[in-house]
Amino acid sequence: MKILMLIVMLLVSTCASVGTQQVVSAAKGVEMPAYDTTEDIVEHLGYTASYNHTTLCPDWVAWELTAEEASGQVEGQYPFSRDPQVAFPKASREDYAHSGWDKGHMAPRADMKWNQKALEESYYFTNVCPQDHEMNSQAWRKIEEMTRRLARRYGSVYVVCGPIYTTCSFGTIGQGGVQVPDAFFKALAVSTPEGYRTVGFLVENSRQDGSPRRYAVSVDSVEAVVGRNLFPSVPEAAEADYDWNEWK
Repeated sequence: MKILMLIVMLLVSTCASVGTQQVVSAAKGVEMPAYDTTEDIVEHLGYTASYNHTTLCPDWVAWELTAEEASGQVEGQYPFSRDPQVAFPKASREDYAHSGWDKGHMAPRADMKWNQKALEESYYFTNVCPQDHEMNSQAWRKIEEMTRRLARRYGSVYVVCGPIYTTCSFGTIGQGGVQVPDAFFKALAVSTPEGYRTVGFLVENSRQDGSPRRYAVSVDSVEAVVGRNLFPSVPEAAEADYDWNEWK
């Protein structure tokens, strides 16, 4: 019931300061959502992102995670930094300092431990949004861990995720004015002998510590909220519903 109420709220409410873009094209790669030709698309070794110079956050981040990559053992800690491929305006460490918000990875560092460069690039602000600490370390982390298990089970999983802006009640942080999201979405797709299977998640940017099942919805429901075809290469019928037994 709470997820249904969240979907309704997201559908009827949009921040006046954050515009929506008409989807006019689709890229290659199952993990890639449809996107507008005016978007600032940035490709890195482990992920592709669309960076929004108004919110100073990615609109979406997409990647394929293979079973081998999900078991990567590369280690290293890197400072969060500005993406050299992205033009100004863009977020900085100073924007997040003393803000009370986590620097939340969209493509998690643990998904990038298969390569040193991929791991380092996961710390670019192109891949970061302000996240509630408990949500980031609990609910969001559990979905990330589940995704890696799925990659090892199915051989690979296609992932796209990003922020959702509705009332923009959390305002902005830093001199740059990084917009704090109201919620986040994530959509997963896997290829099976019977065809594609998909599932989506909607998580409010607040104290959230539930299991992934609590936030699970159909990919169609996520697409209705974000106004974007998240998996153009996947048949629409595969996005209409999900069987949790295939994901748990």
